[in-house]
Amino acid sequence: MPVKVPDSLPASAILRGENIFVMSETRAEAQNIRPLKLLILNLMPNKIETETQLLRLLGNSPLQVDVELLRIHNRPSKHTPCDHMNAFYRDFEQVRGNNYDGLIITGAPLGDLEFEEVAYWDEIRAIIDWSQQHATSVLFLCWAAHAAFYHLYGIKRYLREEKISGVFQHRRVHEHVPLLRGFDDEFWVPHSRYAQVSLDQLKAHGDLKVLAESDVAGAYLVVDQNNRNLFVTGHPEYTRTTLQDEYRRDLAAGLTPQVPNHYYPEDDPTRPPRASWHAHGALLFSNWLNYYVYQQTPFDLNDMAGMTPWE
Repeated sequence: MPVKVPDSLPASAILRGENIFVMSETRAEAQNIRPLKLLILNLMPNKIETETQLLRLLGNSPLQVDVELLRIHNRPSKHTPCDHMNAFYRDFEQVRGNNYDGLIITGAPLGDLEFEEVAYWDEIRAIIDWSQQHATSVLFLCWAAHAAFYHLYGIKRYLREEKISGVFQHRRVHEHVPLLRGFDDEFWVPHSRYAQVSLDQLKAHGDLKVLAESDVAGAYLVVDQNNRNLFVTGHPEYTRTTLQDEYRRDLAAGLTPQVPNHYYPEDDPTRPPRASWHAHGALLFSNWLNYYVYQQTPFDLNDMAGMTPWE
């Protein structure tokens, strides 16, 4: 089954070109089916790129998914046309009264700021609090995962001596967990961030369980005790060239970034990069949609109040 998106969303044409089944609103309206309703809070500067990355993974599921896009504020975006934002994005007040099967909150390029210094920190806190009653499952990506650790559990992150950038090997900590079904014992994940949360602190917290980790990147997959919140500290949604685009952007800005680790053949940035994480990323999103959203959500979203997943 496909992911349902607005007919004119730029990601639609891109994904159809990749032979990913994307259903238009027009066709979906003719079907008598209860699709999963997902909300994506997109905090990344290039909205269209991030939309496409996430929809690519969501479209890999056999479930029909109805996606809505949410913005954190209505100020003009420097990297996305205003017409696009106004046509496809909703403000929080427009969705506050709704319930959703799932919510995804993306990362944000705010790695060196304290959370209280973020201009929209109050809005982020409000949406996280709202999500605990209005979404069956919440998937926090990268910066959003760190923000949620801090807001929900008081766990602070720390700045690394140097940015972690590249593709790193990870291992499963638990085997018989629905989210990890089909995973290899070891797998690769892209990371691109300045901050990190202590692995020991996460493991010591009684309300959290670390499912996968890396010697270099630390905790990667973490769930809360009710499996309602999933924290993903890396970027399984990245395309093959995303790290290269970031590296070249920093070079063009006069910075001296390190070559992303385990990304270019023989660490040579003049050669085409290799993607070693796409299968894992697709499986992660498929397992989340199936086991943590579809298998747990009520048929009538109005019945969500007071529901605890896995009861």
